[in-house]
Amino acid sequence: MLADKVVLVTGGSGSIGAAVCRCCAQYGASVAFTYHSGEERASALAKELEPLGCRTLFAKVDGCNAEEVAAFVARVEQELERVDVLVNNLGATQVMPFALIDEADWDEMMAVNLKSLFLFSKASVRGMIRRRSGAIVNLGSIAGTRMVEVPVHYATAKAGVMGFTTSLAKELSRYGIRVNAVVPGLIEGGIGDNVSERQLAEYQKYCSLGRPGQPNEVAELVAFLASERASYINAQSFTIDGGL
Repeated sequence: MLADKVVLVTGGSGSIGAAVCRCCAQYGASVAFTYHSGEERASALAKELEPLGCRTLFAKVDGCNAEEVAAFVARVEQELERVDVLVNNLGATQVMPFALIDEADWDEMMAVNLKSLFLFSKASVRGMIRRRSGAIVNLGSIAGTRMVEVPVHYATAKAGVMGFTTSLAKELSRYGIRVNAVVPGLIEGGIGDNVSERQLAEYQKYCSLGRPGQPNEVAELVAFLASERASYINAQSFTIDGGL
């Protein structure tokens, strides 16, 4: 499904990011990924991908630093020849009530969840525009689309992912580049680990499937949207939440 494609995944050492890397590699892609912390997890993931026969490249990158982002994308283009697919997975949250959020907290959530999205996309689309082909998949959250109990600054940033996706899809469509979003509900691992037992019970009560999702379930949807099987899908946001 992704044979001969080069996929760049931001935040690749996290729960969903690692699942996306594995899934894309299993479908034949070469995989580049970034991490911000957790060097051991990143190295272990790269070794895990080796038996799949894919070319792999990874590095620690500050997703809010334009120079570091541009340098890594340039390295991917040099060593793996191009970026066919960008998966903007990098994100973070803070468990904090609105009354206690200060300006620095707000700025951090906007930077990690939105500025990084902008920087990686800008650096990657230049090559896609030259080749007049490519796909971008952005990871959102139901926090940005539903009335759920989540930190306000995180929900605001994730809502911004939807606007970014539709607007960029319109602009890049003239170059044959598709932009879509995957909007997960509660997923085990990563940010899902911040959920209390009460919140988990409430989610399972209203989720028609009665459980949180698995990272590999999200990864399969991402891989599909990245592939040519989704060639007529653009500017869409796909919710994967078990049916709330």
